[in-house]
Amino acid sequence: MANKVLVETSARHLHVTQEHLEILFGKGAELHNKKNLSQPGQFATTEKVDIVGPKRTLSGVSILGPVRNATQVELSLTDARSIGIAAPVRESGDIAGTPGCKLVGPCGEVEITEGVIAAKRHIHLTPEEAAAFGVEDKEIVSLKLDTPRPLIFGDVVVRVSPKFAAACHIDTDESNAACASGEVYGEIIKG
Repeated sequence: MANKVLVETSARHLHVTQEHLEILFGKGAELHNKKNLSQPGQFATTEKVDIVGPKRTLSGVSILGPVRNATQVELSLTDARSIGIAAPVRESGDIAGTPGCKLVGPCGEVEITEGVIAAKRHIHLTPEEAAAFGVEDKEIVSLKLDTPRPLIFGDVVVRVSPKFAAACHIDTDESNAACASGEVYGEIIKG
């Protein structure tokens, strides 16, 4: 599939530090793999927490593993607004100056002062895949989805690493707008 990449819907989730995991689930807690994800080494876990905002709570939100250096909550803009948080659109890991929230697990609570974002749509590629597509790390491209509601997404960041597998990630708002369900591919458009 020349210049086409698998498009996956990234539902609300969070990443946690080991320290926060142990506060939420108890001393010595570990993440348990429920399902491997498309990115090598990444997995959905059996652990879930509640995300508490000023307006309401999102219950049973999945944690993705493995543990990270910073706790980060990734919501769609609809989710964020519904709980009263003005989440900025950011690349994963770019959490400086973002809003925080309360996380509630079965053994405790954590109040994070920053870390709530709406993840910027992005394409994961290996260096070889990026070369084949003619794109570079951090390049901004568009992505055309051929779905029942065809849509071209602009401002899609390309992320290149030998640790990645080819896949584009959009959130549930974006997926619903394009009527993207089942196996969906997008065409990378440069310029």
